[in-house]
Amino acid sequence: MVQMKRTQRATAARSGRSSATDPMRDSDYAALAQFRYEIRSFLAFSEAAAAKQGLTPTQHQALLGIKGFVRPGPATVGDVARFLLIRPHSAVELINRLAKLGLVGRVADPQDARRVHLKLTGRGEQKLRALSQRNLQELRRAASPALNRLLRSFRHSGGPNSNG
Repeated sequence: MVQMKRTQRATAARSGRSSATDPMRDSDYAALAQFRYEIRSFLAFSEAAAAKQGLTPTQHQALLGIKGFVRPGPATVGDVARFLLIRPHSAVELINRLAKLGLVGRVADPQDARRVHLKLTGRGEQKLRALSQRNLQELRRAASPALNRLLRSFRHSGGPNSNG
């Protein structure tokens, strides 16, 4: 099963990979540059909104990961580490700071005392809701139209593998 998944991922990666001989057009570079600019602009907006709520960007992302983690059961410190692409000991320190701020609570796993589940407190829910609403508004206002234009430009150019 694991080998089959690895083979599927490798095949998918190869099919999406362009070769070194495929031409890149100026419009491809422009679209990629614009896309990265839009991402950076949104991140700057989101970081400023987090600061207004008294949070660092990483703290905001941790709250979002805890609340929005997509799997059965509550998130754990390990899940937060994977979500944020940080080391587990860094996630522990981050969760400690969030707990000290009254934003996150820990709940012992009833089936495994070594595991701790994370849950947002009422205050954590409130801060995350405010930030998420502002971020969604910003995405709808600015980023969505720009990203849609960029995606259309990628489709129209046919990408780096097209002949037209």
